[in-house]
Amino acid sequence: MTSFAEFLRTSGTVAEEELAAAVERTGDSPQLGRFLVDRGLISEQLHARALAATTGYPFHDLSDLRADPDAIALVPRSLSRRLNVLPLFVEGDRLQLAMLDPTDIVAIDDVSSVTDRVVSPLVVAADALQNAFSHYLRSDTELSNLSAQIGENAAETAALPEATTDEDAPVVRFVNLLIMQAINDRASDIHIEPGERYLKVRYRIDGVLHEMQRVDRNIQDGIISRLKIMASLDIAERRVPQDGRISVDRMGTKVDLRIATLPTVWGEKIVMRILSDASARMQMRDLNFSEANSAAFTESITRTNGMVLVTGPTGSGKSTTLYTALRSISTNAVNVITVEDPVEYRMPGINQVQVNPRAGLTFETALRSILRSDPDILLVGEIRDKQTAMLSVEAALTGHLVMSTLHTNDAPSALTRLIEMGCEPYLVSSALTAVVAQRLARRLCTQCRRPADVSASFLESIAFPEPAPGTSHTIYEAVGCAACANTGYRGRVGVHEVMTLSEEIEQLLVNEASSAELRDFAIDQGMRSLRDDGWLKVAAGLTTLDEVYRVTA
Repeated sequence: MTSFAEFLRTSGTVAEEELAAAVERTGDSPQLGRFLVDRGLISEQLHARALAATTGYPFHDLSDLRADPDAIALVPRSLSRRLNVLPLFVEGDRLQLAMLDPTDIVAIDDVSSVTDRVVSPLVVAADALQNAFSHYLRSDTELSNLSAQIGENAAETAALPEATTDEDAPVVRFVNLLIMQAINDRASDIHIEPGERYLKVRYRIDGVLHEMQRVDRNIQDGIISRLKIMASLDIAERRVPQDGRISVDRMGTKVDLRIATLPTVWGEKIVMRILSDASARMQMRDLNFSEANSAAFTESITRTNGMVLVTGPTGSGKSTTLYTALRSISTNAVNVITVEDPVEYRMPGINQVQVNPRAGLTFETALRSILRSDPDILLVGEIRDKQTAMLSVEAALTGHLVMSTLHTNDAPSALTRLIEMGCEPYLVSSALTAVVAQRLARRLCTQCRRPADVSASFLESIAFPEPAPGTSHTIYEAVGCAACANTGYRGRVGVHEVMTLSEEIEQLLVNEASSAELRDFAIDQGMRSLRDDGWLKVAAGLTTLDEVYRVTA
């Protein structure tokens, strides 16, 4: 057997200085691997391989999602999820058990007692185990059974909502399963929507809503009360919207959810935004900028002053892009302050301010105070009004790097939007350095995608890029398989439009040119439109023609 550090050093995936610093902080132990995974320096699979090498247990690749259903049935689903294990195969009196920690004697004893078999641990990657859970241990049937139990005791639950704090109560188990299933399905939002006869639960996965549960309406009060208790909200107040936050534990990792209630005619609708830690750990390369767009964006965020805007509709990944950019340029040598509504991801080493309008802390008042706190870099969550726009522009002109978001359809429209808000054209042209418009297209599942039959004449009609001499494009279409829940897509990929302000564009802006004129001139100067950037993603096999049309329509 070898040590963790030796295995990782041999793999060559971690720079020696980064590995040495990590060892100094955690020691040469399993905690070293988790530390590196959390910082995006190694993959979950490499971590599992290192754990197998250091413990002497075999590594098993779960990516093909092959397991014996009879073996899985030997262990109760709730126990498998609680212990983070999955039975794979039975060989005689031995049970091959997928585990994250093969040295967990308690888990091995529990499974051995339940199955009356000798357990042989197999080390698996955490992300692969979660994929297997979502495939083999879906909670749909269990949720339906629990909803029936809750319905039988609906009157009791409504009368005593505080009883829902009992961890064994059906309503508590229902809510916990609902949240965990959403996390396992890679959902970004959970919608709980009351209706006249049914309570509907929908997950937003890869930007598209999918109905997951439809249960009798009489369990509504118990579920909503439980969620309000978890978010420390007033369960007696049902007339006005409320906002809160929930933290749950998933495989030893804390997952935060932002919860919002909204009174409707049939009761309170609840939406929970799952704040994925994967987004908080993204690197610049994970944003999927094309080479030219990456160079332009990187140049704009590494300047000492100026304003960089990211535009797009709600849910297009604007905040993720700004957080990733901020993380790449934040060092001990600069003072970084953000003002957000709300603060979604806590970032170490960065001063984050959450607005509180009830207390008088708005974007405007927060910005005025922040500018007296000697900042080098400012992140303004969103420019919504004239005062915030003017303060942001002035900050960019007085030696600060300002990053913010704006709701416009494309990059050139951001310039005219600032002017419409009341900013002077000459100030906007001097302050702005770059505008990024972006969308999120669903990423093709690589396990089931297949080449699409697309005619050359059609590609020519949509101005699809020609392949480089001596090469060819393969355009794929979505199919659907178990790995992607039969959607054909798994994850999302960014589509971008990056507009940098040249002297000519600045002059056009001062002369009050329209957004269409600015757009035409920027394209003449080399800006690639959202759709054209989408074609590059299609040519790279990352998404489909239909997806690019959908997000750039």
